[in-house]
Amino acid sequence: MFDEDEIVDDSLEPETVQTASENEVDSELGQTRMEVAYGAGDGDDDAKAVVARKASMGVLYEQIYRPWNGQLGPRWVRNYAIFRHHVYGIFSSKGHRHYNPFVRLSILVIFLTSLTPIAMIFLSVTISGGEGSDWLNRMWGVNRYNLWGQVLGYFPRNLCMWPLLTALVVGGMISDDRKNGTSAIYFSRPVTRTDYTAMKYLSSAVVLGFVIVFSYMLYYTSAIVFNGEGWAYLIDTLPMFLGGLLAGILLVITYTSIGMALSSVSQSRFFAAIGFLAIIFGTKIVALMIELIFETTIFYIFSPYDSLAHLGQWLIGIPANYEHSLALSIISVIIYNAASIGLLITRVRSLEVTRE
Repeated sequence: MFDEDEIVDDSLEPETVQTASENEVDSELGQTRMEVAYGAGDGDDDAKAVVARKASMGVLYEQIYRPWNGQLGPRWVRNYAIFRHHVYGIFSSKGHRHYNPFVRLSILVIFLTSLTPIAMIFLSVTISGGEGSDWLNRMWGVNRYNLWGQVLGYFPRNLCMWPLLTALVVGGMISDDRKNGTSAIYFSRPVTRTDYTAMKYLSSAVVLGFVIVFSYMLYYTSAIVFNGEGWAYLIDTLPMFLGGLLAGILLVITYTSIGMALSSVSQSRFFAAIGFLAIIFGTKIVALMIELIFETTIFYIFSPYDSLAHLGQWLIGIPANYEHSLALSIISVIIYNAASIGLLITRVRSLEVTRE
């Protein structure tokens, strides 16, 4: 009989644990071979892996997430942050939305072009020694047709300037959030979808309003100042000015609604911009062709520009270029805005907190 204590099995001997000093470093490849071994036998319950330690290979950090226990800012501060992010981005990209330099240059050119009548009024006063030139005043001075043309004239305002401006501003307003998943950043904060939609809409409308409405107001004010007009002239022209101002505001609201709706249905700013231009120019061209062939203006109610132009002519008090009823144009403007805002709200509701 053998004593059990005297039985020795070489296969049960504990394996030698390879320490960090025994790890091999491949100097040619610049990589460290990290080997791990576990002990066998006594002390297996406390066995630990031994890995190579090398400072140049990186450091493991412990991440601890703590809930925010501070006081949140008021609602208007969060909304103002969204507004500031988009509007201030036109002037500075640091901490704000990045606008391509081409977009900034285009907005600047459109704004300066909209101020061309001011330069012509100043020129008329300068040439005539302060009394004004009758010909230049008739061409560029304040009258019903010029006030209407400053915001609703087809050329160059609604052919080359306002639709392009709208397409550049609203193209990526929501489509970028869908594409890049930044909606998760908005809705992970205490920002409601209503505030998100309202601030995006307001940001676009303010940019368009600054170029369209502000240039209109500046044109009217400059004409009075340069010609040295008195209170009587101001009182006579004020109703016309207010009518044109209301027409300009309606133009900004309608173009913003259509552009934002198109931006919300796509992940591409290119689609939103081209879609907006297609609606403005496409409906105008089709209605014009139908008028030339069938001699009727009823199809102009499908054109946002023509419906706004018809309404603007009535507000300022100039003869209408359309044979159909003004009520149809007003209904068309209302439907366009209602349908666009409804589509915008529906699409924003579908935005998820996670990336789409």
